[in-house]
Amino acid sequence: MTKFWDNIKKFPRFLLSVIAGFFLTTFQTIFELLKEKNKRLTTSIIMITLIGFITIVLRHMLGIK
Repeated sequence: MTKFWDNIKKFPRFLLSVIAGFFLTTFQTIFELLKEKNKRLTTSIIMITLIGFITIVLRHMLGIK
């Protein structure tokens, strides 16, 4: 039973490292794209459009006007 509780104690550290790894790998790719001048405009437009779309969807889902 102590092995079970040892595993439970390790879970928050594991979860934090997985979340940090996800964001680091995602943002590293985006920053690499922003370094190239010809891809900077396209990447920026896609990110702004995606953020705007998510905002509109969340406002409609939550009933915020």
